[in-house]
Amino acid sequence: MESHTQLLNRIRACTICADHLPEGPRPVLQIHPNAKILITGQAPGRKVHKSGIPFDDMSGIRLRDWLGVTPEQFYDPEQFAILPMGFCYPGTGKSGDLPPRPECAPAWHDVLLAELQQIEFTVVLGKYAQASHFGNSKKTLTELVQSWRDYWPQAIPLPHPSPRNNLWLQRNPWFESEVLPELRQHVSKVLKP
Repeated sequence: MESHTQLLNRIRACTICADHLPEGPRPVLQIHPNAKILITGQAPGRKVHKSGIPFDDMSGIRLRDWLGVTPEQFYDPEQFAILPMGFCYPGTGKSGDLPPRPECAPAWHDVLLAELQQIEFTVVLGKYAQASHFGNSKKTLTELVQSWRDYWPQAIPLPHPSPRNNLWLQRNPWFESEVLPELRQHVSKVLKP
């Protein structure tokens, strides 16, 4: 039986999509069998690729604010598991980063999710993670996020916290006034010892 450490070492050595990665493979994730909250998103950006630390960018600052947690809490793998759809930076396209590589999630997600038996709450960021988690819904991002109570309290669909979504946030003030207070309260409750 493979240990948690052996599995992480195997993932960090992964090269299944190396030929398609402009800056080479560098899997970035955070996982521990005791984690209580799962964050599933898209793929690391260029800055995260360089640092090797999940959400080590403006998106991470916003996400931690949304969750109402400190960096110390967020980067405690026994509190938060961070499992993107693609573990490596996929490169840049015409309108931002490319989609996560399609090889990654099928290769690794099932074995990692099987380790996460203590998860009480899942935060699902962006359309690729939402399609995987909630199915290929016909709902727009706005419709999906507006229906957050349908998945509560096990999961919540959120827009990606990227600065690219500033306009969406401005157009949808209900998100900050209605969703975020509930989200922060729930995260605090789940993380209580």
